[in-house]
Amino acid sequence: MTTILLLSGPNLDQLGVRSPEIYGTETLDDHVERVRRAGEALGYEVLHRQSNFEGDLIEVIHEAAETSAIVINAGALTHTSWALADALASYPGVVIEVHLSNPAAREPFRHTSTLAAVVDGTIAGFRGLSYDLALEAAHRLLTANGR
Repeated sequence: MTTILLLSGPNLDQLGVRSPEIYGTETLDDHVERVRRAGEALGYEVLHRQSNFEGDLIEVIHEAAETSAIVINAGALTHTSWALADALASYPGVVIEVHLSNPAAREPFRHTSTLAAVVDGTIAGFRGLSYDLALEAAHRLLTANGR
């Protein structure tokens, strides 16, 4: 079975509690379970990892060479982590960056993504639907590449 890694960065373990007016009321577990079910329906095994620590996320990416795609919500590391961008740049599969909110419509520091140049695409601003759209994008890119 083809594997997709769903990778969640800092503070995403606080979804449902932290700023629900921005991120919605669904928890990270809610999002993960929905993506797992949708992934299974498409023939994928979806693995999830979450960490509040940049180095842990980098290690998971380094160990993910056997997966076909990464869907990543790096949280605030999106705007600051060149190390995370370097790790993703060496990953051989499809990478989709995802955000629940629309960073371009928020504070100026959120307008820049250090990951943008190394991902296949970014989906943002659709709250929980962002994850569904990211999975669909990964699926379509994998299918187009014959995986």
